[in-house]
Amino acid sequence: MTGPRTLLALSAAAALLWSAAAVPASADHGGHRPGGEVRFATFNASLNRPQEGGLVADLSTPHAAQAQDAAEVIQRTRPDVLLVNEFDYDSEGRAARLFQRNYLSHGQNGAEPIHYPYRYTAPSNTGVASGLDLDNDGRTVTEPGQGGYGDDAYGFGAFPGQYGMVVYSRYPIDTGAVRTFQTFRWADMPGALLPTDPQTGEPFYSDEELERLRLSSKSHWDIPVRTGRGKPVHLLAAHPTPPSFDGPERRNVARNHDENRFFADYVSPGRGGYIYDDEGRRGGLRPGARFVIAGDLNADPNDGDGHPDATRQLLEHRRVNGGLLPASEGGPQAAAAQGGANTGHTGDPAHDTADFGDVPGPGNLRVDYVLPSRGLPVRGTGVFWPAAGEPGAEAAAASDHHLVWLDVR
Repeated sequence: MTGPRTLLALSAAAALLWSAAAVPASADHGGHRPGGEVRFATFNASLNRPQEGGLVADLSTPHAAQAQDAAEVIQRTRPDVLLVNEFDYDSEGRAARLFQRNYLSHGQNGAEPIHYPYRYTAPSNTGVASGLDLDNDGRTVTEPGQGGYGDDAYGFGAFPGQYGMVVYSRYPIDTGAVRTFQTFRWADMPGALLPTDPQTGEPFYSDEELERLRLSSKSHWDIPVRTGRGKPVHLLAAHPTPPSFDGPERRNVARNHDENRFFADYVSPGRGGYIYDDEGRRGGLRPGARFVIAGDLNADPNDGDGHPDATRQLLEHRRVNGGLLPASEGGPQAAAAQGGANTGHTGDPAHDTADFGDVPGPGNLRVDYVLPSRGLPVRGTGVFWPAAGEPGAEAAAASDHHLVWLDVR
């Protein structure tokens, strides 16, 4: 199978010049950390807008407050390789370029500027009309702006590309080896948790719908990043659908589980043979390849509405170092102050990454992850959720998610 793919990567020669002021104190003259350490991070920055072109318009000037806050968070944590979720996609990559030029390249609230010579973005299933009645309400909505349009799109969105993704990197991206899985069909996953109507026991989706319904609500990406002289590190990026907004069939719970399962199978020798990418290439990740799984996976292993095994199939995977527990000071403080659903959680709030509604819930959860392959030496990990009054605390509140970072050697 083939599908559209747009690669937008800028080389150092085509990017803005790196200035001495942009080099953090902990970096060497090349802008990287000493000792071969590389910081990977994921950040759902909530840089989505209700209308197509809205994000480009906002980022065209350097004065959008939310973008300033998001840039400050990034500048204070200084990732080397960064996945941004909920960043509206446009085919020319204007929003990604403008965010660098007008925000990241300018110090925000006392933080140092940061420059990424390399970027990558590609289409998302969000807001792409399916031509199917995917919510089974008796209507097939295909025109953006009409009520119910997002519910019948391949991934929920008001227009094509809303809630998309972008990767920023200080290290070269091997664009020729990138694999995307936007068009992979859910029904092509063996043993998929396809939903059923609990009243009739019949499949929720018709045969026609299953012939076309895609697994990924946004996309799944395999992005090889050349962090040194050895083999690349594969950034495996995704943003599965939230396991909520469901009917009794719990189709979003099932889809979230299988979107998370996709990368569990992809990194498992012998289990990824069914997988095909948007260029028709088959198979999973090569055995022995180094990787980092990153993204807003929209599932907590202990609390919330998700399938209990959604992220456990990654956290407990034999090829994934899932025992790392990034923590913050702000998470426990917020849970205690907000109460509500947080009082019934079993997970440690120090590991929460998202600040969701507390009454009736789901409360604050751990849904954002940066998970390295076993064998990658880890030097540190954390959640950027400062305690109230600490530097960056106000900026961090601009999104309902908090940046998660991981240092590997």
